[in-house]
Amino acid sequence: MTLLAATAMPARATAFTVADARRAWTAEFRTAGLDSPELDARILVGHALRLDHAALAASAARILDPAEQSAVAALAYRRLAHEPVARIVGVKEFWSLDLRVDAATLVPRPETETVVEAALAAIDACGGRADALRIADLGTGSGAILLALLTELPNAFGVGSDRSIAALAVARANARCLGLSRAAFVACDMAAALHGPFELIVSNPPYIASGDIAGLAPDVRLFDPRLALDGGADGLDGYRAIVASAPALLAPHGVIVVELGAAQAEAVADLFAGVGLAPTPPRPDLKGVPRALAARKKA
Repeated sequence: MTLLAATAMPARATAFTVADARRAWTAEFRTAGLDSPELDARILVGHALRLDHAALAASAARILDPAEQSAVAALAYRRLAHEPVARIVGVKEFWSLDLRVDAATLVPRPETETVVEAALAAIDACGGRADALRIADLGTGSGAILLALLTELPNAFGVGSDRSIAALAVARANARCLGLSRAAFVACDMAAALHGPFELIVSNPPYIASGDIAGLAPDVRLFDPRLALDGGADGLDGYRAIVASAPALLAPHGVIVVELGAAQAEAVADLFAGVGLAPTPPRPDLKGVPRALAARKKA
């Protein structure tokens, strides 16, 4: 009998503890080639048993009853099918914020924090974080970038747009849970229904070339909404939509910051320069990949 069959059974002949469950599913995840088997097992066992990290450690020797074993196994099977842990538990940490995610939203990724860093650096360079800024987040998804910025900018007001009504519901819920009443959300394609001026525009647009989506990792290909991935034939359609409206929406000396896909920095910088924006060198993420591009409106 395999571990998977045993842990999913309604009863077991031998005792099976919390620690056993963590070890066993870590081994299964490692065998399946998942990137972080031990962390995944810890999170999923804790989520199934409603135990935080400290309680999970304190309960290591507790014997699981059949219902608890089945609950753990149900989540583990989902992970073995490549469903991201954040989607299974429904929450992802971003900029030290716990954000709700679901099937309508991307899972916020650590590299996207580079956009927040670049935006804050641009603000620090031309004013102060206490200024009454207006921010637009185009294609807001879960609201991750906008809400992270609002936690750092106490007097700013932000508007997040998205084509997905379901994604906007998630973003609104996240703003409400964080107590950020300075955020509003609008259903539209990029900036189609927005009115400036904005001192800051940010966006993580769809930037995967349509033909490349089939080759993405299964965690992304099978579970991220295609609407948030597909950037058209060359991956640049989202940026074209942004530059079509950004110059008119930006306040004098306003700045726009976008996330970049692989090897897109030069092409996106050219799009910005073509509409009179002055791009700066891209900001790399922690892996050294050019990830965020800022461009300022000329005087």
